[in-house]
Amino acid sequence: MECKVDALLLRAADYGENDKIVTLLTADRGKIGAALKGVKKAGAKLKFAAQPFCFAEYVLAERAGRYTVTSCSLHDGFYSLREDVGTFYAASCVAETCDGLMYEGIVNGEMLVIALRALEEMCGGAAGPALVRFLLSAVSLAGYPVSLGACPVCGKELSGRLAFDMASGSFSCRGCTDGAPASESTLFALRAAEAGGQGDADGVRRALRLLGAYYAYQTERELKSLREYLALE
Repeated sequence: MECKVDALLLRAADYGENDKIVTLLTADRGKIGAALKGVKKAGAKLKFAAQPFCFAEYVLAERAGRYTVTSCSLHDGFYSLREDVGTFYAASCVAETCDGLMYEGIVNGEMLVIALRALEEMCGGAAGPALVRFLLSAVSLAGYPVSLGACPVCGKELSGRLAFDMASGSFSCRGCTDGAPASESTLFALRAAEAGGQGDADGVRRALRLLGAYYAYQTERELKSLREYLALE
């Protein structure tokens, strides 16, 4: 039986001498693993289907619950993401986050939408703010929303020295809780990203560090590509 899916490639791993196993994110089937036969051979027609950030219509043949890619029609290769190493790692973080938050059998079409939106934005520059915006949306879709409102303890507008509670995903006044120390610029950068803005460079870096720590706390895994991106900034 064959099926067609519009999918974003999240990961490709070598398998055997000439094959690869790809992990695809789809809107209506969730995350799917599939084999790409002979794709490592010179001149393989489907070599592009295993390239980073490939968004395409994949035709999959299913047998005994296993998928094999039989053909592929490219929608967008996001090639400009590979022209700058920093942008490449930011885009890789998008794919890594989707791979970590989505489990096979779970369908969440919005995750694909926000991933593609982030990659498109990164192609136009300003990878940092786009990544902040994506991570905020991704953790929320996964059930770990970040609260950017007033202090949940005293109800006052947040300013000055703040704290961030990893368990609840909320900022508070430093004196109201014992959360991890957080800066006002971090909160402002997150609010700017949520509103579609850019934020200042220092605030964006701080926001990404906090979101990386929050992701690690909730999932018990590190975003390695985010670590590489921040090391370059």
